Amino acid sequence: MISSYPPRLCGIGTFCEEAREFIQKKNPGRDVLVISHLDGAGEGVMPLIDLNREDWWRPVVDKVEELKPYAVHIQHEYGLYEYYSNGQGDRNRGFLKMLDKLRKWPTVMEPHTVHGRFTEREAEFIRQACDLTHMMIFKCAYQKWRLHWQFSQRGWPVPTNIMIIPHGARPDKRYSVEDVPHLREELGLNAISHLSKHLVGLVGWIQSNKRWDILTSMWEEVRKEIHERSGVWWDLLAAGSMRDPNHERDYLLYRGQLEVLEKSKAAHFFEFIPRGDVYYKVMAVCDCVVLPSTDETQSGTLARIIAVNKPYITTAPMEGLTSQTLESGGGLLFSTKELLRKHLIRLACDAELRMKLGSRLQEYLEKVVSWEVVTEQYDEAYSIARASALGGNPAQIPAEF
Repeated sequence: MISSYPPRLCGIGTFCEEAREFIQKKNPGRDVLVISHLDGAGEGVMPLIDLNREDWWRPVVDKVEELKPYAVHIQHEYGLYEYYSNGQGDRNRGFLKMLDKLRKWPTVMEPHTVHGRFTEREAEFIRQACDLTHMMIFKCAYQKWRLHWQFSQRGWPVPTNIMIIPHGARPDKRYSVEDVPHLREELGLNAISHLSKHLVGLVGWIQSNKRWDILTSMWEEVRKEIHERSGVWWDLLAAGSMRDPNHERDYLLYRGQLEVLEKSKAAHFFEFIPRGDVYYKVMAVCDCVVLPSTDETQSGTLARIIAVNKPYITTAPMEGLTSQTLESGGGLLFSTKELLRKHLIRLACDAELRMKLGSRLQEYLEKVVSWEVVTEQYDEAYSIARASALGGNPAQIPAEF
């Protein structure tokens, strides 16, 4: 695997770490190794990607030549492989050179950002990447059928080597209602005397596009209406941390609104690094989760919501968030603050609805997005990539529509 990797605070790195765990479990007879950036570490991790040098990709190619792998599985995000010189990025040209040099090996590329409508730069990059890779993995079907339309409108041949494999979710992190008091004690939440037994969660990395302020700005009013209708007080549990200093201005805005809510005993902020077991435990103590976002082609936060079967509310229309919500039937969608308000009140006042949505997420997890299902599909992708690399013929995956 080629990817960013922990201890780097990176969603792609965390994804790779989790995917690697289950790929290894599925393939106990093989070594699953990682070539990472210089800040990656751990057993079987080779930190070779040095973006201070223009030819950062050469050591990667040399190591792959040395390893002679069954397959090369590449996690891609534009910023992970961008080389800068005098403040100008290379537009992932180094990454494309790496793909070209790796063509003798079965290569599978998994881009984590594939927008429904490409910029010209994105379209050209995806076109070249599809040509240079034996198998491309998109996370959502809409990304593939939208690409078909966009490529055909440009007069480009439509790639036939795109396979849909959803963002994996852990099948082993579900907690029962009986576990919640213990989890609250473990997280230190029982020490907060005013904190209600019923919690709405805002959980994950705190960054500008997550728009926590949409909920924090209206929570006091929503909370009062829930109490008027149900006779029960609910509180907001905002939990996470900032990882990118470029988002500090919005982080301080969100934290400022939360401090006001904390003073009125309507909310609590729990700071933690969103990875590992604690991520799931924080999700598990919430009755439902709100995931506001203004740009999300797929989401590690949503994968964790699904893993613990929590009913949720998220933004629409919003790329992968909307797609997975429609496919799972386990969440509600909002496009205005008023609709978010209505959905929150409805969820808080209707335990039967929360149970129904949670049950749908459990079924979706078990049948569609569990890592145990996803790694079966990964193995199929590796096999197709090998046949294409060894036989010299492009993979032929049917169109979605």
